[in-house]
Amino acid sequence: MLDFTGKTVLVTGGGAGIGRACAEAFAKQGARVFIAEIDAERCGDFTAGMAIQCDVTKPQQVEALARRISEEAGGKLDILVNNVGHFLHAKPFSNLTLSEMQDIVGLNLISLMNVTSNLLPLIKAAAPGSSIINITSIEAYRGIPNCSVYAAAKWGITGFTKSLALELAPLRIRVNDIAPETTDTPQTPVAYMVPPENQPHVEQWVPLGRFGRPDDCAGAALYLASPLASWVTGTSINVDGGSLAAAGWIRDINGTWTNMPIVTGNGMNL
Repeated sequence: MLDFTGKTVLVTGGGAGIGRACAEAFAKQGARVFIAEIDAERCGDFTAGMAIQCDVTKPQQVEALARRISEEAGGKLDILVNNVGHFLHAKPFSNLTLSEMQDIVGLNLISLMNVTSNLLPLIKAAAPGSSIINITSIEAYRGIPNCSVYAAAKWGITGFTKSLALELAPLRIRVNDIAPETTDTPQTPVAYMVPPENQPHVEQWVPLGRFGRPDDCAGAALYLASPLASWVTGTSINVDGGSLAAAGWIRDINGTWTNMPIVTGNGMNL
């Protein structure tokens, strides 16, 4: 059920972190994998498939990406994993300029929709059974100080996912998203996100006792793209160790859950 032999996959931002884990996981299961990656060094380091250097915030580069995939994959794309996103301008909303807001929404939401739009003809050509997987964030489902526009953009992905799933359902194309908790990647290293003095408290914040690893999301992506999820569309998988379920609660040394927030050294409630 997890054999992707003969399938083509594109992962945006596939050079590192969650994107890289997804790309390598699909390749291990037999898929022909392409990654779109802005960093030339990461492109050169990717050996599990074909790397195409591309800045997904640049419409002309996205159009060129779609043409390249079409040429290389015979006009069809079975699976699109929209993974590009980033914390930008993390500061209070009142301090953000309009330009900074546009940067955040452009990178995290508009680029994802534009990639999807350009690749959709190839995805339709591979239907029925093709799939779109959008990587969003747990911050789409809970508040996060100093990242209000980022959270809004991630929630926008959720709305886009649900609505596009309805549009494409008659073609038997499924659209879902993955919402991870803080995941230890070069972009969001846990050592930076949680100060050393608070590292011992992770088990109190996350019910399953740790923050995420890229492979956690890769496993969810394999499931969503596979026949195992053939009746799953328009929904989200929260890959969060139970954090969303436990929002506002901490576990004491005796294992008892208490409704009391803990604040990390960087001011983030976890």
